[in-house]
Order: sequence, then structure tokens, then C-alpha cells
Amino acid sequence: MQALDELSQNVHLLLDRYAALQQENAALREDVERQRQELIRTHSELQQIQQQNRRLATVNALTSAEGAEEATKRLNALIAQVDRAIAALKK
Repeated sequence: MQALDELSQNVHLLLDRYAALQQENAALREDVERQRQELIRTHSELQQIQQQNRRLATVNALTSAEGAEEATKRLNALIAQVDRAIAALKK
């Protein structure tokens, strides 16, 4: 009879431990999901900051004397290419 009582106690102990592990597992899954959402949010913020940085670099290049000169040259070259393409289409 004592062996049966010990077995019963061990089963209850195992069930208690199992329930505790299930709760811990659920908490860990929630934590992983929170961290995944935070990572997604942080990645989105990083992309926005990188895009803003590129815009600011472009503006800075256009507002500097050298950058404005270079931009003007590029625009003139592009306009010339468009003009040549239009002329070729008209022929």
C-alpha cells in the first residue's frame, strides 16, 4: 500500500511540474512574440531612418556648391538624352 501511495504522490508531483512547465512555456512564447514584434518595429524604424538619411544626403549634395554643379550636369545630360530619344521617335 505504501508503494501505491508513493506512486500516487509522484504522479501528482509530476502533474504539478508539468503544469508549471506549461505555464513557463506559455510565458516564454509570449515573450518571444513580444520580442518578435519589437524587432519588426525596430526594423521598420531603421528603414525609415535610413531613407531619411538618404534624403538628407541628397539634399546636402544638392545644396552644396559642388553637389549643385554635379546635379546640374547630370540633369543636363538626362535632358539631352531625352531630347535625342524624342528626336529619334519623330523620325
